[in-house]
Amino acid sequence: MINNFETIHLDSSGEVGILTINRPAKLNALNIQVHRELKTLLTELQHSSLKGLILTGEGEKAFIAGADIAEMKPMSTAEAAAFSELGQQVTLLMESLPFPTIAAVNGFALGGGFEMALACDFIFATENAVFGLPEVKLGLIPGFGGTQRLTRVVGERRAKEIMFSGRNIKAAEAKSLGIALELFADKTQLMEETKNWFKQANANSSYAIARAKETLRLGVEMTLEEGLKVEAKAFGDIFQTEQMIEGTQAFLEKRKANFK
Repeated sequence: MINNFETIHLDSSGEVGILTINRPAKLNALNIQVHRELKTLLTELQHSSLKGLILTGEGEKAFIAGADIAEMKPMSTAEAAAFSELGQQVTLLMESLPFPTIAAVNGFALGGGFEMALACDFIFATENAVFGLPEVKLGLIPGFGGTQRLTRVVGERRAKEIMFSGRNIKAAEAKSLGIALELFADKTQLMEETKNWFKQANANSSYAIARAKETLRLGVEMTLEEGLKVEAKAFGDIFQTEQMIEGTQAFLEKRKANFK
């Protein structure tokens, strides 16, 4: 697996990979190089044997503080549009990984950092985490999917309020809004508990999780009737697979399933 990157690092020594944005001097801000390296890695991970991925940021101060404004400022209109499209490609790749992904957010997750976190299946955070889409304060708008994904989490009116005000959202409010599912005292506990969540999930069928994730993702964009058809097909497709046979047989024999 490719791991000779300069701005990101993947620890894939276990069933669950830990992907770290590694620009602590810049509070892990996203620039073109980070996005290109993420695109390369996430493309490869679409077909990996991992059962989960934790996304985090190096250091104690920030998950990802946002996009690299110094790099962005001189961009032309065309360059800025291409940068946005690159960021959107990365977040779509993250969203479409066939296994659960958790953003382990410590410190600041602003702008592009918040958008990266929203592309993960869940967000777990420290009690000092701060979220926000402050782009309007710079005369900009979110460009890596924030205008679309935040609305799907908190609803249209609250998403507008957050984006139009550009305000910071502290951890407690983020949890109350459903942005962060769990809060922990510090980064050490955050990483430990995030890994513990995967221990529970990884006892289940990885294939069933992948199909459930795919079905849910597709269904969000459809009418209820269309989504139900997708669900029925996926439900049928999963029958008589190796993991389905093992899972149902284990249930009937009153033993723990051994999914391979």
